[in-house]
Amino acid sequence: MQTDIDPRNLIGRKAFDRNGNRIGTVDEVYLDDATGVPEWAAIRTGLFSRDAFVPLEPSELIDGSLHIPFERALIKDAPDFGVGRHLSPEQELQLYHHYGLDTGTPPPLPDHDFGRLAGRDDSA
Repeated sequence: MQTDIDPRNLIGRKAFDRNGNRIGTVDEVYLDDATGVPEWAAIRTGLFSRDAFVPLEPSELIDGSLHIPFERALIKDAPDFGVGRHLSPEQELQLYHHYGLDTGTPPPLPDHDFGRLAGRDDSA
């Protein structure tokens, strides 16, 4: 998503799925704790329904509307964590897995040989 867009300007915008079907309206925007970059949006999917979390990357803002590259059914089935609260790292991980997005898991730590054990004589 374009990172130069003020996240406050996303609130109230219409949201559409990959097929152009209207999903709802952007209700809230969640920023990454480390970078401050907009990362998730909560989409109000109807008058009496809950909000659905969608990733802002790889979504696009086109002609004033948020276009999310996922099917409406997948979006509506996203885990529900309630809005207005902070998303924990575990909740974000659940959302990434739900959408099949690579979370960039860190590589395993290298296996280092830190030397001989103290008191051990390897010369024999």
